[in-house]
Amino acid sequence: MSRTPDLSRRNLVKLLGGAPLFPLAAGASTAMLTACGGGGSSSNDSASKASIKSVTFTGMAAPSLATPANMATTYVDSSMLVTYSDSTTKTYKLGYKTFFITGDKVPDGNGGTLIAGGYYNYQNQPIYDTSVAVATRQFFSDCPDGSTLTTVSNPTVKGVTGNTVFAVVQFEYTTRNQALTSMYGLLPSPIAVLTLDQNKTTGELSLVKYHNVDTSGVKGLWITCGASLSPWGTHLSSEEYEPDAFNQGALGQSLSVLQGFSTNMFGNSTTANPYDYGHLPEVTVNPDGTGTIKKHYCMGRISHELIQVMPDNRTALMGDDATNGGLFMFVADTAKDLSAGTLYVAQYTSLLSSSTTASIKWIKLGSATSAEIKALVDGGIVNTDIMESLTTAPADTTGYTQIVLNKKTLWVKVKTNQDKAAAFLETHRYAAMKGGSLAFTKMEGTTVNIADKKAYSAISAIKDSMVTGKTGNVAGLNVNFTTAINAGGVLEHTLASGQTDTDGHAINSEWVPSTSTFILLGEDLASADALGNLANADKIANPDNLKFSEKLRTLFIGEDSGLHVNNFLWAYNVDTKTLTRILSCPTGAESTGLHASDDINGFAYVLSNFQHPGDWETPLHDVVKANTAVVAAVNENYDNRFGAAVGYLTGLPVSTSLSAK
Repeated sequence: MSRTPDLSRRNLVKLLGGAPLFPLAAGASTAMLTACGGGGSSSNDSASKASIKSVTFTGMAAPSLATPANMATTYVDSSMLVTYSDSTTKTYKLGYKTFFITGDKVPDGNGGTLIAGGYYNYQNQPIYDTSVAVATRQFFSDCPDGSTLTTVSNPTVKGVTGNTVFAVVQFEYTTRNQALTSMYGLLPSPIAVLTLDQNKTTGELSLVKYHNVDTSGVKGLWITCGASLSPWGTHLSSEEYEPDAFNQGALGQSLSVLQGFSTNMFGNSTTANPYDYGHLPEVTVNPDGTGTIKKHYCMGRISHELIQVMPDNRTALMGDDATNGGLFMFVADTAKDLSAGTLYVAQYTSLLSSSTTASIKWIKLGSATSAEIKALVDGGIVNTDIMESLTTAPADTTGYTQIVLNKKTLWVKVKTNQDKAAAFLETHRYAAMKGGSLAFTKMEGTTVNIADKKAYSAISAIKDSMVTGKTGNVAGLNVNFTTAINAGGVLEHTLASGQTDTDGHAINSEWVPSTSTFILLGEDLASADALGNLANADKIANPDNLKFSEKLRTLFIGEDSGLHVNNFLWAYNVDTKTLTRILSCPTGAESTGLHASDDINGFAYVLSNFQHPGDWETPLHDVVKANTAVVAAVNENYDNRFGAAVGYLTGLPVSTSLSAK
């Protein structure tokens, strides 16, 4: 079963019984909330007659060496503040609950157990770590990532006594085996469906069943990172750092990594084809707590970090976690069906910098169905069938286009009648060749604010390709900062209808980014502070996960920072422009798996995982590593740094009417 830490021994944050609060709405009273189990304290009981005016978060200080136990766990000391129309307030304490630590034995729903985050091959057999022969065990991930929460009609999982809720969790990679050697990208990423029992009174979620999804039908998953929930309730996964079929170091991973992946997945180094990876997987949860998966080959083969489908059920905005990456958009032919549509890349037509608002035009790369692109791959198409990609200039450059990817200059030329294959299988090279602004450095999570018609993209670091004069920067792409900001920022896009592509053809969507501007920027420090932080600990650093709550008017931001000693989860109120720290991950860990659900059977949730606790191989953590209490606590809490947590933030209300319950 899932692990429940000894709270007093490990000095973990109080979990508040795992109970999210009941809904908040105009007209709802504090008396009603308290009667329904909301708890908290009111500054004035007269608030019982008042309506709700706003909901904000009260932040917490970053943990310090004065409290080493707090540095070594998922630490929460924040609150939600509700302000009423009569100016009274009510405060609700937040907390954190884990479903499991990876490596735990978890119930399979049939009376047996599985290893949480365990790896499986093409035959659905466990993949074993044999690096220490006397201690052979199944590989399991210490890097849980993209997570979603959903419900389905007529669930049939046994053992649920309250409401049946499902979570889908994917595991990006593992940083460690028993020989302490990195396994990045060498194992096929697992993905699991969790059946959760939702307490009808408190909203607490408890794990009932863990199902490992069979990925053999899609030839395994490649480095799954962020995820989102589609408007129709499916889990939209990701495959980032696509293997470079030309093996030129211009894309995410080398063919040697793919060969290692192939050996672990298929038992040989040659079966895996680079063109089967770097796509968009979609998982459908079944009523019995299992899941089925398919890959969409028509959404661009890029470094998929996280996509966001707009309310039209057709338009998808896509992050691209690459150096010299771009902003991509896909418009499906049919609502709620991503298997056919048109792919675009953004071209900035005016300057994007720290203080400017840049205009966007969209370049159409092509239209296709997933089936026809997959047929090309299954038919044996190879890189040289599609295009030429040279690392040195040819003697005769006629017909070649000079581009920059991953700070490398290439000369590319598409073969005759291969534009469609190039658009969907060599998307980065083709998009750069067509004039897309492939100028970003690590564009990560993407989310949408429906009410304001705004979308947000996390730019993990503003450096290299984004900075004038730096390696990889192409001035004509109009993404030009004068100074690097290693701590990165959050980019806001204004969404509009009536947009046309660069050929003058109408884009069939009302949710097309037309301008971009930075709304948040991190702050680099000239030298490390006393704890070792290289960026201001009271501002974002290396934003990664993004999720927006419509009900709370809040943008949640998770960090993947090599600049903060502890990574944080932030809440940014888009109305007050207030940034609040609400959670701290264990030192050396990355905040991942962010997902916000405004209303699941009347309760709200924010899922939040973390990866690789105690990943302190750089000087950033020299001060922390010297503290024996922190090191001992991380090792004790997380299986000597082999495990990581999957869980959720407790104490969040939603804005649906209590009277409707």
